[in-house]
Amino acid sequence: MPQAEPLPQRPWRARGFAPTKPQRAKGAQPLVHYPVEDDEPMSETGLHRKVSIDAGVVLELHHLNRPDAYVGGNCFMYPEEGKHEIVVSPDIFVAYDVPKEPLREVWKVWVEGKAPDFILEVTSKSTRKDDERKKKDLYERHGVKEYWQFDPTGDYLDPILKGRALGADGRYFELELEERNGGLCRFSEVLGLDLRLEDQRLRFFDPKRGEYLPTPDEQQQALEERNGMVELQRRALEERDRTIEERDLALEERDRALGAAQARIRELERQRRPQG
Repeated sequence: MPQAEPLPQRPWRARGFAPTKPQRAKGAQPLVHYPVEDDEPMSETGLHRKVSIDAGVVLELHHLNRPDAYVGGNCFMYPEEGKHEIVVSPDIFVAYDVPKEPLREVWKVWVEGKAPDFILEVTSKSTRKDDERKKKDLYERHGVKEYWQFDPTGDYLDPILKGRALGADGRYFELELEERNGGLCRFSEVLGLDLRLEDQRLRFFDPKRGEYLPTPDEQQQALEERNGMVELQRRALEERDRTIEERDLALEERDRALGAAQARIRELERQRRPQG
């Protein structure tokens, strides 16, 4: 087990929550406590952590204007009421037809009325057993429509992207990747997006708009470029104002010089007039 690292701020868990209080299940059963977190690190490596955070940010921004879509990740999911020992922690998930607010500290399937529709696990050799068996079986049993795995370091998946979808029989079948534009990809019916491999990176592509969803790094670069353009425009306006001011000063100086010359001419003409 790798050494635990300080957990970064997750965009979809930006506000703090008080610890979960024990809840009494139906039928006056004993109080059940559903822990919010454990002492395990968020991800296997820094790369796995970055992939998880980036995917969460991309999908959250993509669903920003959908009040019926909830994007979460790295929080406990409890599928069965009263059974706190049955728990998983999806890296990234998207649930539709649920309110966006409030932010959830844990995902309780019986409270939300459903399991997430889409789950992405950033997998590795050390999490292979859970991802391929325990999580897969649980997600399948509780109706997660699509279950995806991405192996950023190529520990065991070949290709490094793998998707499953629920069939009519309620069982998962594997989604075959397609070769497109020099890379492997597959359309997600749940998200309405392509999941694409680009230089061993996982990207989300919107076929309706014909463009990739920008990563946090690309968003930051675009912001810096936009700020740079704003600064250039500000400087151009300042330069224009200076030019106008200098022109106005030059016109004023010219008018003063012209007035002085005209006054001198009048004085000379007065002096040349015959006296008497």
